[in-house]
Order: sequence, then C-alpha cells, then structure tokens
Amino acid sequence: MDDLSYQSGYGNTFSSEALPGSLPATQNSPLLCPNSLYAEQISGTSFTSPRNLNLRSWLYRIKPSVTHEPFKPRVKGKSFLLSEFNQCNSSATPTQLRWKPIDIPSSPTDFIDGLFTVCGAGSSFLRHGFAIHMYTANKSMENSAFCSADGDFLVVPQKGTLDDDQIQQGLWITTECGRLQVSPGEIAVLPQGFRFSVDLPDGPSRGYVAEIFGTHFQLPDLGPIGANGLAAPRDFLAPTAWFDESHRPGYTIVQKFGGELFTAKQDFSPFNVVAWHGNYVPYKYDLSKFCPYNTVLFDHSDPSINTVLTAPTDKPGVALLDFVIFPPRWLVAEHTFRPPYYHRNCMSEFMGLIHGGYEAKADGFLPGGSSLHSCMTPHGPDTKTYEATIARGNEAGPFRIKDTMAFMFESCLIPRVCSWALESPFMDHDYYQCWIGLRSHFKREGKDGDERNDIH
Repeated sequence: MDDLSYQSGYGNTFSSEALPGSLPATQNSPLLCPNSLYAEQISGTSFTSPRNLNLRSWLYRIKPSVTHEPFKPRVKGKSFLLSEFNQCNSSATPTQLRWKPIDIPSSPTDFIDGLFTVCGAGSSFLRHGFAIHMYTANKSMENSAFCSADGDFLVVPQKGTLDDDQIQQGLWITTECGRLQVSPGEIAVLPQGFRFSVDLPDGPSRGYVAEIFGTHFQLPDLGPIGANGLAAPRDFLAPTAWFDESHRPGYTIVQKFGGELFTAKQDFSPFNVVAWHGNYVPYKYDLSKFCPYNTVLFDHSDPSINTVLTAPTDKPGVALLDFVIFPPRWLVAEHTFRPPYYHRNCMSEFMGLIHGGYEAKADGFLPGGSSLHSCMTPHGPDTKTYEATIARGNEAGPFRIKDTMAFMFESCLIPRVCSWALESPFMDHDYYQCWIGLRSHFKREGKDGDERNDIH
C-alpha cells in the first residue's frame, strides 16, 4: 500500500474527500450529491443525545451499504465469541488466572476466524458490558469485511514476524473512512458498526481486543494534573478518505450481532466511500507518545494515573472499562517499595504484555500472554520481584524502566471466563506458585529498636 496520511485530533469533526468536490458544500443530504454519490449516515449515539456526546458521520459512497443479500448465520466451524455472559456459557472464579502466549495457527486463519473471547460481563443485548477477546492470524482477509454491531473494538496488536530491531507494520486495517497502519506498540479503535478488513503485510500476527457495549471510549479527565499530560488529543490519528470502486462478485460482509456471526453477500466493496465528514470515526494511537505522570517523592501511584482511554458509566469515576498502560518511565520514589503494591480491588483487571517484561512479574508473564485478577482477588509482585526490591534497600537511586509495554483492561464489572479459556492448553496452572515463596519478614522490636523475636 501507499504511504498513508492521517488527520490529527481526538473527538474532532473531520472532513475528507479522496476526490475533490465530492463533499456537499451546504447540506448533508442534497437531492443529488456531487459525483452522483449516495449519502449515508452512520450514528454511534441516539439522535437525541446531547450535542457534546452526539456521534455521527456522513459517508458519500458509490453504492449504499444496504445493497446486499439477506444476512444468514455463519456456519464455518464453531464460534468462540460471546457477547452475553451467564452461567450457561461461562464461569465465575476468584482464582488468579494467567495464560501463556498463544501459538500462531498452522492452518490458514484470518482475523475473523482467529478471534475468540476470553472473558467478559454483561450483555450486548442490554447495551451494558464488555468482552475481552484475543486473536491469532496468519493470512489477510480476502474479499470480506467484518463489523461488530455489538460494540467498539479496541485492538492491541502484539506480534508480527520481523525481528525486534526491525520496524513491524503489524496490521493494515481498511475501514469505510480510509486506511490505518497499526504496528505493535500502537492501538486502533474501530467503533460499533464500522466495517473493516485486516491485512497482514508482515505475515502472522497476534493481539488483544477489548469490546465495550452501550458506550464509547473517550479521553479521561485530567483533574489536578491540569490541561496537559497522559494521552494528548493531537496524537490520535483518523484516516483520510480512500475508496475501492471495483466490481467484487461474492464479497462477504461478516457481522457480529449478539455475539453470533452472520454473513451477507454483495457485489462491491464496502470501502467505496469517496468522501465523508463527522465525528464518528475509526482512529489509532501510538502508545510511545503517552506522557506518564509518576511519584516524585514517596509511595507508588495508583495505576489509574496511566489511563489512555476510558469507557465511563453513569456513576462518576467508575469505568465500564479503562485502558491503562505501563510504559517506560523513571522510578525515583524514596523510602518506597517501587513496584505495584499488593492489593485487592473492587475493579477487575485483565493484563497483557506487548513487549519486554513487566515490573511486578520477574518470571512467567511473557509477551503475548495475559492474566486476570478479578474483583477483590489479591495480587501483586511475585516472590522474586519482592525479594529483589527489598534487597536494594532505601539507598536505591533513580531507576529507569525501559524496553517494556504492558497494559491493563480494568472494569467495574465482574468478568465470567469462557470454558475454552479455562480449558486452554496455554493456561498457566502454576501461576499461584509465584507467590507461594513469599515468607514472613516480621520482626518484633522493643521501643529501643532491639529485635525481640523473628517469626518465619
């Protein structure tokens, strides 16, 4: 593909045309659109949502998206996708869970066939909840496009096939608004209803997907931080218009609807949008541009300080799902246990690792792997990390965490875990062992500081 150009900004009202003069000048839906295009609106919120929350875009296309045969259930193999979580299809467990990196399939597998649900909560039918998926793929999508009618997709690519010192293109994602190149270390958000196709220029790919029902991602409020910091709006990139006008017999639209997959045939590409304008649009973000804030004197900041995007609930400060990262940064806190502290949380935390290591897990948590610590389940640094940290003592100087990028999907809802994830050969059944070696360092001291007892 050609080098891509993007439009910069988060939440902007954009406009783009691949063919000059294709956007109507003074209205959205004239009797005859320029270049005899069809006008079509895609709405991400209800028509009557408040103006500051209202999301919609106008697409000017060669043929409207309604021009297809009826949808039919997709019968290709067993589906491992869910969007409604209950006792019949998933399990609740408070146990700390961890999975090793999943192998790339040996048989030809595209993004759709390589997508499977790990856990989630709520229901897409009730428009409240989330699902966490993973994908492995080794071939590009051919003459087909995918979309989720259930919710927004936040895609986190983790692996291409090139060496670490080479640039990995990762995924080429073609959308109705244009094309996105999304490399490992970047993310893409594909809003509910948008059709897209995933190509793999580097070969096999693996990654994570968070899907949210009934709301959309937005930038978190900054509070006392002030006007700047964390993810800057200008670093989010939306595509520019690009279109495919070729005849495509047998083109397949695969739609995720209520967690099930349906297909419809048409004879043209859905990426026939010559021009568009609006604020409902796919976008990408480079995680290396995140500006972290951190402790500058003592104690360890809560992980919420690293929130890139949030999907809020009606309750202030409580997220349906936060996307949090743990990027390279300096640790300078004095007289402080610097790794994440041991804790139990009313939120549930699903973690993944894009590259490098994670500061709280010296062993076992690998790039492409994942872990789940559910509501009020205790977790924290493993034995090796704890012992190494306290051995440095209070004289440890500033230390830079580098060559790493971990992330967390955090939700106020309690996730249920899919049976295939619990039965996966990649489940790390020895995960609990990483804490078993933690021993008592308790010392009873008198008022003068003399040691009176040492219990192990």
